[in-house]
Amino acid sequence: MCGRFASYNAYPKLARRLGVVVAEEGPPPRYNIPPGTWITGFRQVAHDAPPEQLELWWGYRPKWAKGKAAQPINARVETVATSGYFKHAFARARCIVPADGWFEWLATDNGNQPHYLTRIDREAIAFAGIYAEREDGSLGCAILTEPARGTAAEVHDRMPLILDDASLEPWLDPDLTDRETIRHVVRHLDASLYEHWPVSRAVNSANSESFELIEKLPV
Repeated sequence: MCGRFASYNAYPKLARRLGVVVAEEGPPPRYNIPPGTWITGFRQVAHDAPPEQLELWWGYRPKWAKGKAAQPINARVETVATSGYFKHAFARARCIVPADGWFEWLATDNGNQPHYLTRIDREAIAFAGIYAEREDGSLGCAILTEPARGTAAEVHDRMPLILDDASLEPWLDPDLTDRETIRHVVRHLDASLYEHWPVSRAVNSANSESFELIEKLPV
């Protein structure tokens, strides 16, 4: 799953790669982003228009679902294209969430140990997301997840769907709506590009926020 992530260098890197026109100052660095907060993403509203920045509430609940409906933070790749809750967004409201890494908790004899997962080359990570308008007119999103691959499977059985570079444009393309076509042109990043390490349990608190949260614990 993806329930906590960090984004501190990824935003400007992905913005440049996508050709997004952004303000001089992007979002501030964040090292412990929890659900139920505002996050920054990218979308494309027309095929002939450049991608744009948007602010998203991390919690997906379309306005037709009303206030007591579920507000999931993740959507499974296995069912997102066919679920009545998600399928419209999968076809017509896809987004990218920039990240530098994410956290998972590994069960140990001494309790759950948080690990930070990131790219070996420290390049930006592009989470595949979907979004919908909420009852209050704001936009809410869910990050797609898939079965964990490579070293990520050592920590958890699920991981965020991370797009490879060639998949960024088709994922955002609003004219691409057929689920089988999307499945054939969108690819996840190669599993060999990930690594992880244990980090401080301070990350367990959503109120903790500092660079030290992603630093490797001493052996």
